[in-house]
Amino acid sequence: MQNNKKESEKHELMVEGRNPVLEALKTNDNIDKLYVQEGVKDGPLVTIVAKAKEKNVMVIPVPKEKLDAMSDTGHHQGAILNLSAIQYAEVEDILARAEERGEKPFIFVLDGIEDPHNLGAIIRSANLAGAHGVIIPKHRAATVNATVAKASAGAVYHTLVAKVTNIAQTIDQLKEKGIWFACADMGGEEMYRCNMTGAIGLVIGNEGNGVSRLVREKCDFVVSIPMKGDIDSLNASVAAGILAWEVVRQNRMK
Repeated sequence: MQNNKKESEKHELMVEGRNPVLEALKTNDNIDKLYVQEGVKDGPLVTIVAKAKEKNVMVIPVPKEKLDAMSDTGHHQGAILNLSAIQYAEVEDILARAEERGEKPFIFVLDGIEDPHNLGAIIRSANLAGAHGVIIPKHRAATVNATVAKASAGAVYHTLVAKVTNIAQTIDQLKEKGIWFACADMGGEEMYRCNMTGAIGLVIGNEGNGVSRLVREKCDFVVSIPMKGDIDSLNASVAAGILAWEVVRQNRMK
């Protein structure tokens, strides 16, 4: 029974075959990525790729062997589409949720988190800390899938997650609405010395490279977590959780 449940969940997140993929592209906005067989440029696949690009879906050419390994049916016909585990929100929806609650916006902005387990854990922390939403980039980062949903302990179904094309531009737009942004980085001011009350966005960077230079420059201040151990960094999701509860603590102390 448990295996059947897992298989069912997996099928709900993948569409295989040229006609099913094309129909999904025409009718479904809840799309993550399109994998196509590299080197194949016949009419149907060209049409599929064109439709995907029209809808700003990431297209990833891969060898036939990889598609074969991904396929559940064995009949992918050179195309496999990943559907997202959730319906993505808009940034405006996140602001609207804060307004509905009568609260200042509290937002997580993730700049290139690649590990789906980290993404799920961060979404879980965001939900439990009372954040109004999470913003992730459309490209070069993990997106919400079955692994993320599981790692979040179901929080993805109760947390607004917005996908944006450009993180730096999104920060600029939100700053115009009075939101301050704190960039998480080892070289910043200790979190206890930073004012993290009010309307705030926590910016968490890539697991290996941290926050990108451009995004960091857009932030209002850089915040760090004091550490005393023999290593100099924390897992991205752990750091996000610690900073989230510092936001909670400071707001409760007001």
